[in-house]
Amino acid sequence: MTQTPITGGCQCGAVRYRTTELLDNPHLCHCRMCQKASGNIFAALISTPKSELTWTKGTPGRFRSSADVDRGFCKDCGTPLFFDPIHSDDIGLMIGSLDQPQNIKPVSHDSIESRMPWFHEILQIPESGTSEELDGPERVGEVAASNRQHPDHD
Repeated sequence: MTQTPITGGCQCGAVRYRTTELLDNPHLCHCRMCQKASGNIFAALISTPKSELTWTKGTPGRFRSSADVDRGFCKDCGTPLFFDPIHSDDIGLMIGSLDQPQNIKPVSHDSIESRMPWFHEILQIPESGTSEELDGPERVGEVAASNRQHPDHD
C-alpha cells in the first residue's frame, strides 16, 4: 500500500510529517488505551517504517503509555498523531492525521474485547450535514472564515 509521498500533521499545523511508504495494515484498534489516547471509541491506525518517516515541521510530544509504547501528539493543539511500539521498526500513524485519510480503508478491527457494545448500531443513528447543524449554509461560511485548522497539505 505505497503512495509517494504521504503527508499529514496536526490540526494547528505546528507538527507535520511525510513518509514514502504505508504498510498494508490499516485497522481500527478498540483497546482501552487507544480509546483514551484518541479521545474516541477506537483509534484508526496505519503503519509506516520508522526509517521512512520524517518530521517536516515541529516535533511531536510523546507520552509513554505503557512499558513498550509511546503515543505521539501535538504539544500545541493536542492532536493524536501516532502509536510507537519502541522496539519495532514500524510506527502507527493516526489515519485521521493524514492529509488524505479517505484513501485509507481499514481492513480489520483489533482488540474487540474493548469495543463499545453499541458500535454496530452507529450506522442507524440519524445523520445531518454541517449546514443543518449550523443553522444553514450561510453559517457554514462564517465558521469556515474563522477556522484556525491547518489545510490538508504543506
